[in-house]
Amino acid sequence: MPITRKDLVKELSGSLGDIGTLLPLSLGAIAVAGLAPVPVLLGFAAFYIATGLYYRLPVPVQPMKAVAALLLTAQVSSQSLVASGVLIGIILLLLGSTGWINRMSRLVPGSVLSGLQLGLGLLLANMSLGLMAASLPVGLVTLAVLVVTLKLWPHLPVTLIGLAVSVALGTVIGAPGLSFHMPDSVTFALPELPDINDWQQGFAVLVLPQLALTLTNAILLTALLAGDYFGEQSHHVSPARLSVSTGLANLLLVPLGALPMCHGAGGLAAHYRFGARTGLAPVMLGIFLLMVALIPGGLSVIAAIPVAGLGALLLVAAVELASSKRLWTAKPSCWPVIAITALVTVWADPLFGLLGGVAAETVRAAWVRRGRTGSQQG
Repeated sequence: MPITRKDLVKELSGSLGDIGTLLPLSLGAIAVAGLAPVPVLLGFAAFYIATGLYYRLPVPVQPMKAVAALLLTAQVSSQSLVASGVLIGIILLLLGSTGWINRMSRLVPGSVLSGLQLGLGLLLANMSLGLMAASLPVGLVTLAVLVVTLKLWPHLPVTLIGLAVSVALGTVIGAPGLSFHMPDSVTFALPELPDINDWQQGFAVLVLPQLALTLTNAILLTALLAGDYFGEQSHHVSPARLSVSTGLANLLLVPLGALPMCHGAGGLAAHYRFGARTGLAPVMLGIFLLMVALIPGGLSVIAAIPVAGLGALLLVAAVELASSKRLWTAKPSCWPVIAITALVTVWADPLFGLLGGVAAETVRAAWVRRGRTGSQQG
């Protein structure tokens, strides 16, 4: 079926829906950790294009959030970053190629997945509010434009309109944009090879905190959300395939200077909410990042986007992720499990949210069985 001009506009709008997560985390890591921006952007470009061509759906590519956060707050060498990417890649390849990740996904109850989805949506919302606080007028106006346009004129390129308003208003009032070192020319330098200490630091500091988030958000929830949005069309977006594609990307691209990358339910919700329905959206965003990385002065394009405008984009995506259909149709007996899972996810992290949710679901199931047994005996 040929793609119409209207479809093309929606794919273009949807392709930019996830930059509220992509740009602040990746460029923040570049600014603080001193990473070379060109290899980082080229890594995202290559993974985005490959993802769009392979899955043929708007499956996202994002920086690994725990890794990016630790780069912003801890002293981690670039060699340890390379080590973490390679180790994560090997682990995910093993989980995906053996099918263990599929069996793991079948063991997680639906109520726990709904709670994880709600918790991750709340975490993204909190992050978005922090970004919007950089310039409340820009953030609130951009958010209003996005919400009204999505409600009244969803066929328009909502993301492009929101970003245009954000840049224009930010220029007038001097709102802060994304700050990072912009090289005078396009440079590409390979990071040094890690030694034994780098491997140890990479595993202990970066790999262990990231794996729980990757397995829950980037793999299990992404596959679940793809099924919700696209039904049978998404049969190939399985946990095993998402694990393998993430593993390969990190194993091949992080040693070349890319950030550790993954897929993500929040990114899928963002692409979908702003109009993306096919793999064309990831390919378009990949091409855009390729041009930004390779064309002299391209980095100044994304540096001009106000941080608060990106926060508004992220908040819309966070609401889309948190308010799933599964959440509203859950049985009342499942609500405590969903709430506990979400609260623990927000308070601690997705791993503890998963463990807490499974424990709560076990108690709930036992309580339901006990109630049924009692009613039958009575």
